[in-house]
Amino acid sequence: MNYTRESIRNMKTKASAGNQATGKLFKSLKKLRPKILDELFHESHAREFARIDCLSCANCCKTTSPAMYDSDVSRMAKAMKLKRPEFIDRYLRLDEDNEYVFKSIPCPFLRDDNYCIVYDSRPKACREYPHTDRRRMHQILDLTARNARICPAVFNIVRQLQKQY
Repeated sequence: MNYTRESIRNMKTKASAGNQATGKLFKSLKKLRPKILDELFHESHAREFARIDCLSCANCCKTTSPAMYDSDVSRMAKAMKLKRPEFIDRYLRLDEDNEYVFKSIPCPFLRDDNYCIVYDSRPKACREYPHTDRRRMHQILDLTARNARICPAVFNIVRQLQKQY
């Protein structure tokens, strides 16, 4: 499935308008046993990512910056053939939580065709995004609600779950 700027804008509008319904859904989901909640998300994740092409969207790379671990910074600096301090100075800043994030958005490594020039060395947060296939989903339901306003796949996963509940 391909996404246009307009379809992403519409998804954001619907996600924002559906905040109350999403809140009610997640309140119900929090009552489920963690293993069952994980299974629900993992099934929806598998269905959604079987039909979606993230390269047609890349909204996550265009609108957010991942928090990075020291290992992420070192790995990316090495991939860019830069010394760690030079990489930090050129691309990163410390946010309000004292975590490294990109200085600029969109991601400085995102090409016009939505490919990442450091894909094999990308931060852990990027590799795991949108986190809907991880274990212990009950711990990140608030993050998942926020991601539904960024990622069409998460938006669709939440909609699937709303239909089930």
